[in-house]
Amino acid sequence: ERHRCGDLQAFDEVYARFAEMVYNLAVRLSGNREEAADLTQEIFLRIYRHLGSFAGRSTLKTWVFRIAVNHCRDRLSRHVPAMQSIDDGVEEEGMPIADPGRGPEDLAVAADEGRRVTTGLARLPQVFREAVVLRDLEGLSYEEIAEVLGVRVGTVRSRIARGREQLRLLLEREL
Repeated sequence: ERHRCGDLQAFDEVYARFAEMVYNLAVRLSGNREEAADLTQEIFLRIYRHLGSFAGRSTLKTWVFRIAVNHCRDRLSRHVPAMQSIDDGVEEEGMPIADPGRGPEDLAVAADEGRRVTTGLARLPQVFREAVVLRDLEGLSYEEIAEVLGVRVGTVRSRIARGREQLRLLLEREL
């Protein structure tokens, strides 16, 4: 409402609140950090252009996620980037991520499992990947996912179950 009234800080608040979540979603759907950065910029450009039309029929969070998922679908269906590991255990500056509570062996195992899950997610059909990412990685409720994807809650439950099962089978084959 503030954005509609010309308050320029309203968009800044939306960006501050959702930028990290949108970027993480884009990384998980595209599998590529550079692609995700581009997607995030494009998504927030769309949000800026359409923020005045947000009617409040859903939460702002689900509205933002819906724009993000739809934009990722559209862009990634036209341009399939080369997949790369999104969790290689290294921060942007090239320094290993430290966890003082875990030893080197635990960190190596966790990094390997992260790479395997990332590779498995990239191999899932898009509809299953979206549902699993939104539920298991982004923490949205079934109702929020249904709203974001524009499907019924039963469909969300089915996609998550089928996506998890396919991911489990993919991971078991790699052992």
